[in-house]
Amino acid sequence: MENLAIKLKALFVLCLVMVGAVGSVQAVIWGESSEVPSSAPMVHDPVMIKQGDTYYLFCTGRGITVMSSKDLKEWKKESPVFSRVPEWAVEMVPGFRGHIWAPDIIFHQGKYHLFYSCSAFGKNTSAIGHATTPTLDSSDPSFKWTDHGMILQSVPGRDSWNAIDPNIIIDDHGTPWMNFGSFWDGIKMVRLTKDMSAIENPEEWYSICRRNYRPVRDNYTEANDNSVEAPFIIRHGGYYYLLVSFDFCCRGAKSDYKIAVGRSKSVTGPYLDKEGKSLSAGGGTVILQGNQQWAGVGHCAAYRFDGKDYLIAHGYYMPEEGVSKLVLREIHWDENDWPMVSW
Repeated sequence: MENLAIKLKALFVLCLVMVGAVGSVQAVIWGESSEVPSSAPMVHDPVMIKQGDTYYLFCTGRGITVMSSKDLKEWKKESPVFSRVPEWAVEMVPGFRGHIWAPDIIFHQGKYHLFYSCSAFGKNTSAIGHATTPTLDSSDPSFKWTDHGMILQSVPGRDSWNAIDPNIIIDDHGTPWMNFGSFWDGIKMVRLTKDMSAIENPEEWYSICRRNYRPVRDNYTEANDNSVEAPFIIRHGGYYYLLVSFDFCCRGAKSDYKIAVGRSKSVTGPYLDKEGKSLSAGGGTVILQGNQQWAGVGHCAAYRFDGKDYLIAHGYYMPEEGVSKLVLREIHWDENDWPMVSW
């Protein structure tokens, strides 16, 4: 519990540093766009998508931080997704303070769909929301984010999982799935409707990753040492690859975050590591971890841009006292189709 509380507090401080301190939740209005003259901007939980010749990056921040780039090197800060805190989140998530975590972005059925996390500190009092826009180009007259509210929530004492860190994967049959989770009982997966606006009925749920699991005290009201979070699924060849983050972020130079992988022929698993061990039973092959320059690296996403596969994440940069910065690395594949990522 102490480890998770440290993480959540650090996330809150990071968000304030990134976009400035604010007043009460209901009165928050977030900033306009400005240039960020840095090839490695300060980010947390980044995801990315390309529209036309422009890359758009979304990450944890008040209103959801947005940046754009033409070359993946120089980044311009755009206006946040939300100018005010979503009202539903204030009502449905007691203790939510307005900083929105760990988004995911995907283009589907002619719209850009953004999924995002709202949570209270140190609890699985959490919910995942959904917003859409027809374009990411803010100069386009049709540009407008529409919030559709909550997709699902976790409630202490009722749910063994934590409704944060969403990621969407569309399987070979065109069915969208949401995988999500942090600590508690690990990574879960649930089937969505075709338009991704709700959980599909009848409901279909899976547990796809868990490590060091022990029953949670007080009917799941506190986290345990199941230090896995931030799932992201990609397809390559004949497999689905589940990327997850092990251990702890948000401790600056003392962070030991690392990225692990398993793969499956089925989107719902089981996901096995290189040794054949299931990620649901503590497996996971580590593909990237800290070194002398980076204390830890994690909360990753992966994409194919212009014929190359990329992994993006945030890492804790030692030359700047462990500040959290954008990490962008090319993914290569070995002779057995396992991903390889190096510094």
